Amino acid sequence: MSRTKIFIDAGHNYSQFNTGAEGNGMREQDITFEVSFLLGEILKSNFDIRLSRPTLETNLGTDTNSSINVRWQMANEWGADYFISVHVNAGGGTGAETFIAATKPDDRAFALAVNDTYAAAMNLRNRGVKLDTESNAGSLSVLRHTDMPAIMIELAFIDSPPQNPDVQILRDRRADMAAALAKGINQYLG
Repeated sequence: MSRTKIFIDAGHNYSQFNTGAEGNGMREQDITFEVSFLLGEILKSNFDIRLSRPTLETNLGTDTNSSINVRWQMANEWGADYFISVHVNAGGGTGAETFIAATKPDDRAFALAVNDTYAAAMNLRNRGVKLDTESNAGSLSVLRHTDMPAIMIELAFIDSPPQNPDVQILRDRRADMAAALAKGINQYLG
């Protein structure tokens, strides 16, 4: 019997000098790489896992899987059953939120399960599930072009004031973030 395939996309990278958001001495791409890798390690006992940035070498600049288009194409070609893109928010807020493509409303149940479980486990403000048209980009191709249910979770705000819980969580609790994401995924997939 074949196992469910989950593609985990660690947002941003070194190779195109696109490290993502920065704040409080941290970079988004470092956080997303570590959380995504740990998430894959947790899930691999129950699911087939593929990572967009699977090794430190791909993280350090030899990454050929850097473009958004390559990432959703990899997931489609592999025949993934689910796609999760891991990101960190910016803009001075607090909490976790998850995006789905406006063109794929059926992805909402997957997004709700992961987002709500994650926010509760990390004791973060739950900013809810939103359509990609509500994002700063206005459309997220990595969600729109995937053939499978796809979500993009924003783990917390990297540029919150240091006293906000988001900063301590992003700095010190990356294994906990991965475990919380895994809990939501496992609950949704039974």
